[in-house]
Amino acid sequence: MSGNARGFYGWRVTRAAFVLGIFGWGLGFYGPPVFLSVIHETRGWPLVSISAAVSMHFFVGALVGANLPALHRRFGMAPATKAGALSMAVGLPGWALAAAPWELVLAAVLSGAGWGTMSAAALNAIVSPWFVRARPAALGMAYNGGSVGGIIFSPLWVVAITMLGFAGAALAVALVMLATLWLLAACVFTRTPEGMSLQPDGDAHDAPATVLTSPSARPLPGAMLWRDRRFCTLAAGMTLGLFVQIGRVAHLHSLLAPALGVQQAGWAMGFMTLMAMGGRSLLGRLMPLGADRRLVACSGYVLQMSGVVAWLLAGGSSVPLLLAGVALFGLGFGNATSLPPLIAQVEFVPEDVPRVVALIVGIAQGGYAIAPAFFGVIRELAPTAAPGAPAVFVVAIVLHCLAMTAFLAGRPR
Repeated sequence: MSGNARGFYGWRVTRAAFVLGIFGWGLGFYGPPVFLSVIHETRGWPLVSISAAVSMHFFVGALVGANLPALHRRFGMAPATKAGALSMAVGLPGWALAAAPWELVLAAVLSGAGWGTMSAAALNAIVSPWFVRARPAALGMAYNGGSVGGIIFSPLWVVAITMLGFAGAALAVALVMLATLWLLAACVFTRTPEGMSLQPDGDAHDAPATVLTSPSARPLPGAMLWRDRRFCTLAAGMTLGLFVQIGRVAHLHSLLAPALGVQQAGWAMGFMTLMAMGGRSLLGRLMPLGADRRLVACSGYVLQMSGVVAWLLAGGSSVPLLLAGVALFGLGFGNATSLPPLIAQVEFVPEDVPRVVALIVGIAQGGYAIAPAFFGVIRELAPTAAPGAPAVFVVAIVLHCLAMTAFLAGRPR
């Protein structure tokens, strides 16, 4: 039986991870920016105080995500997922019910802990045991859940808050999320390939195991991992890539709106998300098993950089160039998250891969948490007379080049 067999249980796990990604990103990634806007408008609290809570949310999420393999080993994947869902379900209404800015920090700790159990590291930990050859396609499908979460929840939060109020919307979403994820954890995430006498990819139990790990890979216990060139360059490349990606996206709508209009700029952002899903799915299905995955990652950044160049040339006014930039940037967008775990699959022994992925995701999350503020400072300091904010795009191109340099520096010598 091949990994593409429709009846292989691993694909059911992947579909469940897709749903987890919808809620994880929809609540944990796309929710806090909406909360910031609503709380500032309705209560008039300083943006600095609310932003500090948002940063705390992402910092706690990065911390929990980096320690997820240890939590899974100690408590089990299903109990850890249930605990994360419960923490998120308590934290979300906490944002709405906070009576003072300091109470937002308490809510952010709870919601951030839940986000850490649903982020990219969690999806990798859930899906990877079931696949070796088909892992690119399976991870691409699971990570696309995060993109769908953005498409669904970005407008849904606004509509739900308008209809039910902030507290009512947060409570309703939290209850739906909690019921769904507890059911998935109990019915799906308790299974393992070994417990079901299955091989990864749905191969027959007595079939020879597929090995993609590099012959040069060696176990890296403890602090040895932090001194490994491949790990350091992989973490640096992912952090730099996501830093520029998240920073650019946070400001993109406001940079597109003058030329496209507010509504059309929103549609352009949605189109970019669809392009990201398409690019991730194509890569997962078409990338050869023996491909140099670091070079593939660099090709994704070349696509993103081409989009940034198109925006730079557009000068804030050329609609065709702005839309071409959206398409090109979107094509490479999704693979910045999904490719580093696939690089880790090849470059590290299987026992180290969950730890490597959790750490690089945690480091990247901690790094990109400040990216929107970083690019905001650049926009403030740049000459206001320059059309299209070219300084932002120039800095983005430099950071893309640094990310590619990090990936290339980790290739075998």
